[in-house]
Amino acid sequence: MMDGRYFLACGIFVFGTVVALAQQQPAPTQAPNAVPPPATSILPTYILGPNDQILIRVPQSDEINERPFRIDTEGFITVPIVGRVRAAGLTVQALEADLTARLKEFIREPQVIVSVTQFRSEPVFILGAFRNPGIYPLQGRRTLIEMLSAVGGLQPNASRRIRIARRIEYGPIPLPSAVISPDGKTSTVEISMESLTQNVNPDEDIALLAYDVVTADRAERVYVSGEVAKTSAIELAERESISVTQALTEAGGFTQYAIRDRVRVLRPILGTTLRAEINIDLKRVFEGKDVDFPLLPNDLLFVPRDTKKAVLVPVGTSFLGSIPYLIVSALLR
Repeated sequence: MMDGRYFLACGIFVFGTVVALAQQQPAPTQAPNAVPPPATSILPTYILGPNDQILIRVPQSDEINERPFRIDTEGFITVPIVGRVRAAGLTVQALEADLTARLKEFIREPQVIVSVTQFRSEPVFILGAFRNPGIYPLQGRRTLIEMLSAVGGLQPNASRRIRIARRIEYGPIPLPSAVISPDGKTSTVEISMESLTQNVNPDEDIALLAYDVVTADRAERVYVSGEVAKTSAIELAERESISVTQALTEAGGFTQYAIRDRVRVLRPILGTTLRAEINIDLKRVFEGKDVDFPLLPNDLLFVPRDTKKAVLVPVGTSFLGSIPYLIVSALLR
């Protein structure tokens, strides 16, 4: 008859075997329908085109999920289940929406994520007051003038200065006026459209590089206030500046209370919220004794009020207005 020690030993052996087998079992895998972390598109508003390569993630479909697709020369991709789909001309989000709508016929609540894995060419960003802003492929060597022509040029109300920003890993912009950002990540420069378009082979017509950002703001303005017929914000449009007399003309001229020999221009001081005051004697300008003064973007032209004249004129006017009444009253007596 076996004693208790034998049964105890057998029990320990069986328990150890079970533990060992449990440790050898593979870790539980992720459920087949679990949604993988979303792939972030580098350029979510990038317009797809032929030869772009994209990755489509649809966790509910093994035939499509995690598969790369290259857009053919006609602008299509052939996707399992849904067939031939036009991708060229769509943004990443638009293609996601299109594929989602198509897959709803076959999959309940499909989850579609599209990311660009290889560009047909590196993009440049054209932003702001251009006729056709957007993200454009940099196919071959493209200069600034060529790219501006391709996007249709500037809008009528655009500033006549454009700004270019370049990632520092591509090297600084090769112009003397280019500056490096404080964080050392970008090189930026402002370029005058007048210099760019009126000179032959201008130095500013630089070759654009991948991920350059070209920006045009709305046209800058000058402001006219005080004793003028119409307080105005005057767009410079294609002008680099506007003279004081031109600004006054657009503002309708002086009122009868204006002090013409003490007109002030308040000019912003760069890097501060302060303005420098510049006094102008427009009487001397009108007499040809002084040169007309140019107003620069964001200048404020202020015409002060002659308080003495403003007090006297209404009194005189009211008196003159009462003369007919006095005459009639005298005749009736």
